[in-house]
Amino acid sequence: MSGVANGRKAIFITGAASGMGLETARLFAREGWFVGGVDVNRAGLAALEEELGAENCLIQQLDVTDRDAYAAALERFAGASGGRLDILYNNAGIGRGGPFADQPWADVLAVVKVNFIGVLTGIHLAIPLLKATPGSLCFTTSSSSATYGMPMIAVYSATKHAVKGLTEALAIELKPFGVRVADVLPALIDTPILPEGAAAAAPKTGVFRAIPPREVAETVWEAYHSDTLHWYVPRELVALDHRATLHPEQTRDEMAAGTLFATIDAQIGATAG
Repeated sequence: MSGVANGRKAIFITGAASGMGLETARLFAREGWFVGGVDVNRAGLAALEEELGAENCLIQQLDVTDRDAYAAALERFAGASGGRLDILYNNAGIGRGGPFADQPWADVLAVVKVNFIGVLTGIHLAIPLLKATPGSLCFTTSSSSATYGMPMIAVYSATKHAVKGLTEALAIELKPFGVRVADVLPALIDTPILPEGAAAAAPKTGVFRAIPPREVAETVWEAYHSDTLHWYVPRELVALDHRATLHPEQTRDEMAAGTLFATIDAQIGATAG
């Protein structure tokens, strides 16, 4: 079943069946937007459609690595939204961790295909719709691991660095067309991508505390009403980004020693004090 936007603003969200994508779909639906939600999770999509109401959304199963299927999904969405695409939210992602030398090659390629090729595909296909929608925003989920390459998630981290660089480049390329481009760099968000028990084991305070996914959804909303390029959740993460840029060797050594995050928290505390 599909809804019809009837002139409402419209957002297209990948990875919409759970976590940050789900919370973003809920928030924008509450604000009166028409929601296009795609995911590989059929059951989650059915639940989302029931929750939002079929008249308020177009829910489709989609593997973001399938370009032809992606093009068809966007075409159906454009038909339902009246050709509007106020926000493209590239959120779909997977995580496969472990020492790089021990990772199955299939896992390495899967992370690259979903986390980066999927983003490239979505943006490339959606640019005509974004250009045709005044004030549109192309928004992508990067990661705190795009501040500095993180061990045990090396490939995941590399894809998120790529997303951050792509965001910066396209923000310049698409600006003449009135299309804004931005990303969010979340730290530890309590979503299904985390290993079981990771959120519960996370510190209760500090930059790598577990954060509910609704905070990222609220960031997407804020980003639509702003021209900021990179969004940090929590905002204190900007301290890690600055440190990694200005002092990469020191950051490397502190991360290897397991002291980096405590150092960042102490730095933030001293600044706040």
